Order: sequence, then C-alpha cells, then structure tokens
Amino acid sequence: MYYKGWYHLFYQYNPKGAVWGNIVWAHSVSRDLINWIALEPAIYPSIPSDQFGCWSGSATLLPDGTPAITYTGISRSDINYQVQNVAFPKNASDPLLREWVKPAELNPIAVPEGGINATQFRDPTTAWYADGHWRMLVGGVRGGARGLAFVYRSRDFRRWRRARKPLHSAATGMWECPDFFPVSGAGLENGLDTSEAGPKYVLKNSLDLTRYDYYTVGSYDRRRDRYVPDDPAGDERRRRYDYGNFYASKTFYDPAKRRRVLLGWANESDSVPDDKAKGWAGIHAIPRKIWLDPSGKQLLQWPVEEVEKLRGKPVSVAGKVVKPGQHFEVTGLATYQADVEVSFEVSSLDRAEPFDAAYANDAQKLCGVKGADAKGGVGPFGLWVLASADLQEKTAVFFRVFKDGYGKPKVLMCTDPTKSSLSPDLYKPTFAGFVDTDISSGKITLRSLIDRSVVESFGAGGRTCILSRVYPSIAVGKDAHLYVFNNGEADIKVSHLTAWEMKKPLMNGA
Repeated sequence: MYYKGWYHLFYQYNPKGAVWGNIVWAHSVSRDLINWIALEPAIYPSIPSDQFGCWSGSATLLPDGTPAITYTGISRSDINYQVQNVAFPKNASDPLLREWVKPAELNPIAVPEGGINATQFRDPTTAWYADGHWRMLVGGVRGGARGLAFVYRSRDFRRWRRARKPLHSAATGMWECPDFFPVSGAGLENGLDTSEAGPKYVLKNSLDLTRYDYYTVGSYDRRRDRYVPDDPAGDERRRRYDYGNFYASKTFYDPAKRRRVLLGWANESDSVPDDKAKGWAGIHAIPRKIWLDPSGKQLLQWPVEEVEKLRGKPVSVAGKVVKPGQHFEVTGLATYQADVEVSFEVSSLDRAEPFDAAYANDAQKLCGVKGADAKGGVGPFGLWVLASADLQEKTAVFFRVFKDGYGKPKVLMCTDPTKSSLSPDLYKPTFAGFVDTDISSGKITLRSLIDRSVVESFGAGGRTCILSRVYPSIAVGKDAHLYVFNNGEADIKVSHLTAWEMKKPLMNGA
C-alpha cells in the first residue's frame, strides 16, 4: 500500500531460516517500488487467534486515511485452524507504520462457522465500501472441490458478518489469495481505487492445486454482491497473470500515480540445501502496472516505470536479419543483469506449422514438445539469455507461430530453461502461454528483465508474461552472454533491439 509518501510491502517471512515455517509479516518500505529498506516485522504471533502463525492478508485505507490490516491467523496448531484478524497502527502519524496493535475485543473478526472447512479459509482481500457497508473476500472451498470467495460485510470495519452467498465460485479446488478490483474502460491505463465503481472488474485467485494465479474479467452487481465473468465459458477459459513461476500475487491502488500495481512471488527451483546455504528463499517479481487491454478481454502488464531508473549504458542493434539456423551475440554489455527490449519482424508467415488442437489448452506441454532447439517453420526465434560462450548453458525466451485450422496465425511464447544450468538437482520446467495478438503484419515485441537467478519476460506489450527461475553455473559474471537466435525456416529481422546494463537497487536493513 501507499501511505504518507511511502510504499509499504508486507510479506510472508520465516525469521528462523530459509525454509517454510514460523510465518510472520515482514515489512519493507520504499519511495519508488524499486529501492527498499527492511524494517522490523509488522505482524507476528501475539494473541490467541494468531499464536501459531500470521498468514496472508491485505491492507485497506479507511476514509480518515488510517490503514487497517486484515490477515489470517492460525489459532490451533494441530490442524492449522484458520481465522481472520484485524490490526491497526499504534501510531498513524508514523509514516513508516512500524508498530501495529490487534484489539482483543475485536479479534478474531471471522471464524470458520456454518460448515466452512477451517483448514482452507484464508487470505482476506483489501476491503471496498459501497452502500453503507465495507465488504471483503476470504478464500475457501466447498465440498472439497469448489473454490469460492466468501463475502463478509461490516458497517464499521470492526464487526463482520458473512453473506449467505459467495461472490463467485468454480469447480477448481481451493482459492487462495483472492483479489477483486475495478478496472477503467478498455485501453485506459489509469487505475481505480478498490472502492470506486468500475465499468469492469477483475476477480483473481491462486489455485492451491496448480500453484498458478488465474483471473477473469467481468461485471459486479453491487446490490447482490455477485460477480459474473464476461466470457460465457467463465472459469473454463480463465487467464493467468503469468505463465511461469508466479504465485500468491496481490494488487494495490497507487494514488500517487493513479495506477494499479501487481506484486507476485516466485519460489526457488533449486534444492532446500541450496536455499539453506545461501540463507534465503523466494523473491518478489518486479512490480507491474496492470490495466485492461483495448479489447476488454484481458489485462496488460508492464514493469513499473521506476525500474528504468536502474538502467545504465545501452547497446543497440537495428535492421539486422537473422537467417534460418543462425544466431548473433549482442555485445558491449559489461554486466549480464540487463533490461532488453526487442522488436521482431517475420519475413513471411507462409511456413507456419499447422497447430495441433490437442494443445489448445496446454501451451506449456506444447513448449515442452517443441522447445527452443526444435526446428520449426516460423520460429522458434527470440533470445538466449544467461548463455555461456560455448552455449552449453542458455535460457531461451522465444516465439513460435502456428496456423490453426482456418489458416489464422496462433502465437506461442515460451521460456525454455532446460539448458540453463549444468548444476544437478534443479527443477527446470518449460513455461509457455499463447499470445492474443495480431501478427498478420509479421511484427511482435519482447521485453526481458534478466537478473542473477530470474528472467521476467513480457510478450507483445505485456499480453503474455513469463517469469522463470534459473541457476547458471558457468554463464555468470563476465562469462554470461546475450544472443538473438532463429531456429525457424523464415528470415527474422531484428527491427530494433536495445539492451541496458542494470544497476543494483538498494536493499538495506534498518
């Protein structure tokens, strides 16, 4: 949240080690969403209703500007019995909000009564105000298989009652970390406060079964507190924020820049001993601005503009044609940590491979079959990042174009880390998503943010996003390289490419 000139990030943290457990709310603050200062934990077990853990939740700004935190507490350790609690600042005049109090007369504010599964009842959302009542959602499950978002209402933000019906539900399994927010009209980039009425709404949930974040765009009936997806297929055709390693995400409205910002978590893909050795596990993705695309069917995502403050020296390539089976190195970068923006142009789509409809709902499986080294018609073409000079190690971020049964192009975007490292004991899945874009002109763009163990990529202006964790063993430091490659049969032109060296942001403990 944004409060008195500071961005506040609260996150699940184990102060006793780089493994899951002993969960508290760590607290960091920033002026720009990029350079962060760590403070002491904000919320930690201290009352009966959170004595065995303080799990996820949200922050809400009340009408007088005072923030409130709602969160899941574990009140019994034998079955992880989950209840919802509220906390307020001890001193609201402190812009850093270093201390929080949990009123004993209020907590818990919601308990798993009326047949709710007490082990799957968590993660209250940012609340919104309408018609004299606050409303918040809590994720849950019914009958073991139907995920849902319970609605709770309150007149004073202190005493809450559950509505008879959920906001929405679907046969998807448990909904963790729900998020619900209004968006401006199609193509409008300005964000809306959570309590503002929007022409459209987004309902997101994190599926415990798949460990991915899904969302739909739809309409919200404020009188009935019901949400209806726009797509008649509803949750059967839900989209993902990110088609890679990105989970338990949360948005907030930033009033300073009138935008909605998305933050997500990526876990490690190396081993627990590796995590213990380095002393940490889990990272946050670069914050992303999100808004509804011009079609009104999906969200667009783009790294917040502040990340560009880290850009150093740029190198550029323009008008370079990459022939089938060829590649070239982007030289002149002193560091392998980089921000790369590239515009590709395909000479012809005639050689596009026929699309196998069996993969219509499984881009990831298709990428696993047709990875970066599998020759194609139009593509694979894209970037090799964190690559060694001999290409023994490389992580590929690329596009491949197919033609469906009607001759219409279908674009696949992939991150293929299967050759990212020679180290053993690594989980190296391919990640992929289809890109809902018009490539009839042959043009498509890609942006990749490359760091030590993470590559975040944004296809076609943020229509499809993929975050992947990689752990190169030889392609590190001065031995890491950046290449453009083309393993298809059609020429690919790099209309323009710019790669910026990226400086290290501030990460201080207070």
